[in-house]
Amino acid sequence: MIYITYNNLDSETQQRLMTISKEDVEHKFGNELKRYAEEHYIEYDVLLEEEATRNLYSYDYVFNI
Repeated sequence: MIYITYNNLDSETQQRLMTISKEDVEHKFGNELKRYAEEHYIEYDVLLEEEATRNLYSYDYVFNI
């Protein structure tokens, strides 16, 4: 669960959430993503960015107002 202050949804917070998501995806699926990227000639960083964006939807957010 991720706690966010409702009035603090600036780009810095969004970037922090994306960084957390990237680390989470790399930890869970890093080797599989690298292998998939090599097999399909996709840049790993682009693939990681896409998967991290998808991963953001799996989190539970709590907004403090």
